[in-house]
Amino acid sequence: MKHAYLTDLVKSVERRNPHEDEFLQAVREVMESLEPVAERRPDLIEAGVFDRIVEPERAISFRVSWVNDSGKVEVNRGYRVQFNSAIGPYKGGLRLHPSVNLSIIKFLGFEQILKNSLTTLPMGGAKGGSDFDPKGKSDGEVMRFCQSFMTELEKHIGQFTDVPAGDIGVGGREIGYMYGQYKRIRNETAGVLTGKGLPFGGSLVRTEATGYGLCYFTREMLASRGLSFKDKTVVISGSGNVAIYAAEKAAQLGAKVVALSDSGGYIHDPAGIKLDVVKQIKELERGRIAEYSKRVAGSSYHKNCSGIWTVKCDIALPSATQNELDLESAKILVKNGVAAVAEGANMPTCPEAVAWFLDHQVLFGPAKAANAGGVATSGLEMSQNSLRLSWTFAEVDERLDEIMTGIYHAASKAAAEYGKAGNLVTGANIAGFLKVAEAMKAQGIAY
Repeated sequence: MKHAYLTDLVKSVERRNPHEDEFLQAVREVMESLEPVAERRPDLIEAGVFDRIVEPERAISFRVSWVNDSGKVEVNRGYRVQFNSAIGPYKGGLRLHPSVNLSIIKFLGFEQILKNSLTTLPMGGAKGGSDFDPKGKSDGEVMRFCQSFMTELEKHIGQFTDVPAGDIGVGGREIGYMYGQYKRIRNETAGVLTGKGLPFGGSLVRTEATGYGLCYFTREMLASRGLSFKDKTVVISGSGNVAIYAAEKAAQLGAKVVALSDSGGYIHDPAGIKLDVVKQIKELERGRIAEYSKRVAGSSYHKNCSGIWTVKCDIALPSATQNELDLESAKILVKNGVAAVAEGANMPTCPEAVAWFLDHQVLFGPAKAANAGGVATSGLEMSQNSLRLSWTFAEVDERLDEIMTGIYHAASKAAAEYGKAGNLVTGANIAGFLKVAEAMKAQGIAY
């Protein structure tokens, strides 16, 4: 980093947040991208916007006590980091996973500021969750945890304040339990959680949104070089909602998806992944991806999930978890002729790998732009709740397509305007930041 002010700012963040590796990684990456803005906009430095945007407006940590099926009291830690509300109520998912800690929640909340800004919808940035692991738990245990979690969280959220959604470990079941507890405590029906079931205020396309949006963004990125999904081979890490519905949309756009993964390993099906089998295993049975190879002839299962990037492909969509695609994997992908990489998960590509892709002219779509479809559709769910309306699948999908197309072009335009043409990492950071920065400056130093 060359800009003295931003260099000092990052050092200050490092001093104040020691050991928060994920958060610090995100801050370094964003601030490096914003050097051209700092050079051109000294007024934003004077207004303290850069200093303020790296510090959460509010960070909440709380105890979550619940009783397991054996009658034993269990204790987990809950979080909600309300990072920035300059352009709208806080918005961001809740993650339930043993790896959850303050650093991860802060990194996700910080990224969410810019991601939400890119959608053009009035949503601020936040994130939350707990180190509770829903895997292997009964429905009753998950319900009791979610009720206890919401008993504390409800004090800090509301449809005009903070509207959480789902994330890893939080699907329709968990959102339903949390929403039921919120209603019980508040005695009101409000659009305070998104990802709700269709009978009680949910939106069509929400399940598919992040995966579909990832492909809409990638489609636009490919088109910038006269390419498309048609007849391309695609590898997608993960096998949750994002990966499943990215695979579905990629196939609809004419591609062949040949690999998916979970934390245990990956499957390779040269004939093309059969999504009906994957959905049966992952959505209905809550099973492991290894089951696929037992049911589909000609497919194979491999235990090392990172090995998925050795499968030759034209398009790679990392959609599992942060820092899953390292420099070694990037080199293999480039050697095998990958044309485009777009992030379906949050920060799944290590910085060195991102640099390798950009240096080798590989199209690269960063998470805050490429996977914004989920929060975009959450914003559309909020709109429907406020209007007391339900839009059709086609209507929501059309709006999602328009938003993701707009995100690509906004990032591309910003990159070109600030001397970084073709670098969508820089472009997305700049485009997202400028909208929030102008709002923060206009509202004074209170925000």
